[in-house]
Amino acid sequence: MKSISRRQFNSQIALATGALFTRSALTSSAAEEYERPNIVFLLADDMRWNSLGCMGDPVIQTPNLDRLGREGHIFDQCRVTTSICCSSRASILSGQYVCAHGIDDFAKTFDETAYAQCYPALLRGHGYHTGFVGKYGIGTELPEGTYDFWRGFGGQGHYETRDEAGTFKHLNEVTSEDCLEFLEQCPKDRPFSLSVSFKAPHCQDGDERQFIHEKEYDSLYAGKEMPIPATNDISYEDHFPEFFKNNNEARVRWLIRFADAEMQQESIRKYYRLITGMDRVVGEIRDKVEALGLGNNTVFIFTSDNGFFLGDFGLAGKWYGYESSIRVPLIIYDPRLSAARRSQRHDVLALNLDLAPTMLDLAGIPIPAGMQGQSLVPWLLGRHVSWRSDFYYEHNFHHPGIPKSEGIVSEEWKYLCYHEETPVYEELFNLKTDPHETRNLAGNPGSASVLHKMRERYTELKEECCL
Repeated sequence: MKSISRRQFNSQIALATGALFTRSALTSSAAEEYERPNIVFLLADDMRWNSLGCMGDPVIQTPNLDRLGREGHIFDQCRVTTSICCSSRASILSGQYVCAHGIDDFAKTFDETAYAQCYPALLRGHGYHTGFVGKYGIGTELPEGTYDFWRGFGGQGHYETRDEAGTFKHLNEVTSEDCLEFLEQCPKDRPFSLSVSFKAPHCQDGDERQFIHEKEYDSLYAGKEMPIPATNDISYEDHFPEFFKNNNEARVRWLIRFADAEMQQESIRKYYRLITGMDRVVGEIRDKVEALGLGNNTVFIFTSDNGFFLGDFGLAGKWYGYESSIRVPLIIYDPRLSAARRSQRHDVLALNLDLAPTMLDLAGIPIPAGMQGQSLVPWLLGRHVSWRSDFYYEHNFHHPGIPKSEGIVSEEWKYLCYHEETPVYEELFNLKTDPHETRNLAGNPGSASVLHKMRERYTELKEECCL
């Protein structure tokens, strides 16, 4: 996105806020219950859904995120609609599927009109003091002029940094300092929105160390047996078809991270150390919010841009529509809720598309017609709402080592197809009886009727979602 002036940006905001809206935000009665809050949105990078204590991991140390989960709402079935950072982050900002917003590679970004209808711009246009810290991850031009406070960076960034005085600092430390600076300079007469985009626990691509954590965590998890994926022992060679095994980027990266048991254990330790370091930053942000007297009116939202393979099926990375790749943690902590409405868990299909409408709804801002996600606020309030029972998955990123795939995911079934193959390669999994997706039922005669229905629904959903 090219740089724009404040006048141009405000003009685009006026267009966005004057557009048609098909859904109202909070009802008048809900608005009375909900004071307009501050919002801290915390986004991890490449974090599996279950790499948190509150999500059942028996080893990892994440006390601050566990506290948010314990005091807030956990959405156990949250997924992303595409599993790659640039596209998923664009979906988080816009509330749209990739085929609608069009950002399907690292070079593309929002035009000015489209960005004006993303959640940070709409919040700012409705009086919020907005800040961004960390990895932006979309396109080559940064939207720094559209925030009141900007400490973002383009590209992948580096864990090992130095400040202006030449002092070494880990990126997690820099992220914390930038967030605390934002909080200290926020005006007292209007709410704030802080978007924090961690690099952790993403690997450092091109560095043989891969997961570069803070030195203080060198001994953390040392000697511990780290949990490995349930599908760790399933043969890559036997499980996947020939086209998938041909120069697959996920297998290439597996070889440098998880190729033997010792390497896998150490890679997982480093991955967990990055998460623990990120968790510490979350605690520092929350402590500062409370020290400033803002704790009673600041909502925290935590999630990840996509999941991550830790050796599942002999894979590394993400991209494909399997659970380890598309399922992510989602925690929403709202201190304004009554004690009876806290400490809740939900099994509904939440999506990365839901985050933008949720933040707008929390702020009492109308949700644009172009947003395809749904606000999660009714679930916080204990209200029954009509909700999705499935969603469209797409991964059409252009890479010679990543076969393109699409499909749909429901509460019980998952249908995936590698649509550029001849013939199309299909997968069908029953998520209730086979949660680890080890048995492809697409060729099973007993599943023929389900396969037919899922194909039809896939076609229908794709047409519906790709505006």
